Amino acid sequence: MTEHVDRTEPDTGGAAAPAAVTPADVADAARLVAFGLQPKLQPARDQEYADLLRRHREDPAFARLADAVAAGLGLVVLEVSPRAGMAVTAAEDSVFAVRMGDYARRAAADSGDRFLHGLAHLAVAALAFPRPEDLADDGYVGRVTVNGVDAFVRQACRRLEERAEEQGENTDPATDAPGLEAAWRVWARRSATGATKDARRPAASTTGIVAKALAFLTDSGFLQRTGDESGGTYRTTARYQLQVRDMAGSAALAELLELGVVPVTDGTPSLLPAEDTDDLELVAEAGLPFHTPS
Repeated sequence: MTEHVDRTEPDTGGAAAPAAVTPADVADAARLVAFGLQPKLQPARDQEYADLLRRHREDPAFARLADAVAAGLGLVVLEVSPRAGMAVTAAEDSVFAVRMGDYARRAAADSGDRFLHGLAHLAVAALAFPRPEDLADDGYVGRVTVNGVDAFVRQACRRLEERAEEQGENTDPATDAPGLEAAWRVWARRSATGATKDARRPAASTTGIVAKALAFLTDSGFLQRTGDESGGTYRTTARYQLQVRDMAGSAALAELLELGVVPVTDGTPSLLPAEDTDDLELVAEAGLPFHTPS
């Protein structure tokens, strides 16, 4: 008697086996991540980049592979789209992380100035997207100016001073105290423009600090310079919107917005004028930015 051997294939429900990942697939995924690490590169201007973005959108297996490559490099994928490209941000432990402390140390030797650089970045984010709906709207474009950011911070300093006086608090806090209360007095005392023999803007002036912050954001692909008015005018990019969304829950940003210098709920995203600006030392023709969709 011969033994019957069942040679039928197991029932797989008609599902096709997933295609094996090839070295070429891995190379393409890594290439896409590499494009994402070039923040100024626009997909519309690079056909290979656009093709890889389309593949990410249409091929779930490739999308998972590219996301895994990014995760392995310590990168967080914020969005993959034609408008933003492969927008990534570095986790704290990533080799690609650019920490604010590192930036500030390169920007200024004085520790007090480093804190002011951080405040400038915070103010730019608050001005660029003053309302939650601005952050939620993919078509929204924020606009800021150097002089406008400086004027905004000086208005915020005035509000902080008034709040401290109302609460009977020390209006000259220690420079190492946490929160915005530690920065307002330093910024308010600092000259907005200063003066040099060759008429350049001193780096230690508050507009010099803002200008350096905006230049850093431009070099990082978060802003685009659009003109020289009001010390320099800039517009936001999709990548910056995604970054600010990522930091929107930070306590410092919430505290700055809650001062009421920028309205965030009435549908009119423009700066509120101070009741009395005589002692604010605002820059002449500060060009306070208004935020309207492009």
